[in-house]
Amino acid sequence: MSDHDRTSYHNKTLLERWLEWKSDNGEEAFRYFYNSLSAITCLALTAVMLFTVIRLPSFGDPNNPANNEVPQKYVEEGIQDTGALNVVASMILDYRAFDTFGEACVLFVAACAALILLRRKGPPDAFDTLLYEMREPRQNVILKTTSFLLVAMIMVFGCYVIMNGHLSPGGGFSGGAILGASLVLFSSAYGTERAILFINFKVYCRIVPACLLFYAFAKGYSFFIGANKISSIIPLGTPGNLLSGGLIMPLNIAVGIVVACTLYVIYILLSTGEFK
Repeated sequence: MSDHDRTSYHNKTLLERWLEWKSDNGEEAFRYFYNSLSAITCLALTAVMLFTVIRLPSFGDPNNPANNEVPQKYVEEGIQDTGALNVVASMILDYRAFDTFGEACVLFVAACAALILLRRKGPPDAFDTLLYEMREPRQNVILKTTSFLLVAMIMVFGCYVIMNGHLSPGGGFSGGAILGASLVLFSSAYGTERAILFINFKVYCRIVPACLLFYAFAKGYSFFIGANKISSIIPLGTPGNLLSGGLIMPLNIAVGIVVACTLYVIYILLSTGEFK
């Protein structure tokens, strides 16, 4: 450093020196720290998973337990504990509801990643023919007429599958997939501009986190009263009735909304890149 540079450096304020260092070395240092932390985190997770795999029972060992008391309890005491006729629903939304909450969060994270990577940053190209075709209604009369007749029925069936998930095969994941398929069909027939009237970016940012928060608080309440052996204020109802199963039906509705919105958002982003 020359005498002139040294004099000008000492004449600068502390803030000016810090801003100069940040512009020269700060971004590179932060990038190095971020990459190092990411590598350490990945190695730590890999070590934990490898340690877990090593501790698993040996494959094919005749001494491994073929069955235990857990599935027997699900089958024999599921109706009494949860009030749901569907044993699968009682298992994934009551006994193992924490796992299901994690799966719903994974869907939300997948949609967020798609929004970050695929959503257009600027105005669309006016000459993008693919984008124009996706946004504008189709001129296929057969497609539009068939969709007009089917979309409403598919939505009703999806709601039926969700609402009766604790009574018969179905539930939030399958019913949400049906609702998402109906939205995709409507968007394919009438264009994304019409389909966004159902779900837009603001609605998605409000409804999906609200469903996840409801799920977290509802099962947090169940875990708390269960751990402390407190009677729940939410009745299980009569098994076989629609309003039965305690919190299983509301949780099915929350999961169904998350699944439907995730499928629709990913379809919109993959097809047009726009989600207003």
